[in-house]
Amino acid sequence: MSRRTGKPSYLLDRPGRQQRYRVRLLVGVATAVIMSGVIGGLIGFSAGQPTSVEASVADMRESEAKRDVQQITELTEAARRTGDRLAPILLAVREESEAGRAPEPSRVHDWQQTMRQLTEQYANPPSGMTATNVARGGLRSAVEQAAVAVDSVALAATSPAASRKDHLALAARQAALAEATWSVAATQLDQINIDAGHGHQHVHLDNGGGPGRMSPDGETEGTGR
Repeated sequence: MSRRTGKPSYLLDRPGRQQRYRVRLLVGVATAVIMSGVIGGLIGFSAGQPTSVEASVADMRESEAKRDVQQITELTEAARRTGDRLAPILLAVREESEAGRAPEPSRVHDWQQTMRQLTEQYANPPSGMTATNVARGGLRSAVEQAAVAVDSVALAATSPAASRKDHLALAARQAALAEATWSVAATQLDQINIDAGHGHQHVHLDNGGGPGRMSPDGETEGTGR
């Protein structure tokens, strides 16, 4: 029988050589893990970034929101000025009409001039968010209805005595309708002010109650942000 022999010494792996191989293997595995993590992170980062179209839409919405907040502020200030001039006219129209008497022509003429000015202020409104447009449209409708009520009073002043009472009654109804419409718009304006962070802003007419009118909620101005 032949004698068993091991591998020649030049075929045997030396200890240093084996250790270097293990080190290279570990380094290769670690590098692969790190690279896969980096690549995965880059892919995730890219996937999480908005596209140019999405970024443009977001910028547009932000600009619209800022513009709407400004419009709400301007509309509220305009409504306060309008209400200060509108409230005493509507109150006088109702009181005079319910009493069955036509005001002096010069007084009615002054009312008509005021209503023309107020109507012109709402003639060409800017376009805003839907909620803001609804509030503005309601205020405009109230002003236009008030103008019709004043015209009815003017018509009554020049009408025969037999039909004067009916014209005055119609004017009173139109004035009450204008007040009710204004109260709805004022309530809407109050809500969008809260949504815009301004808190409660009440622009309801201060001329007594009336049928169909919505009253302010009684909250303190500026609260409820």
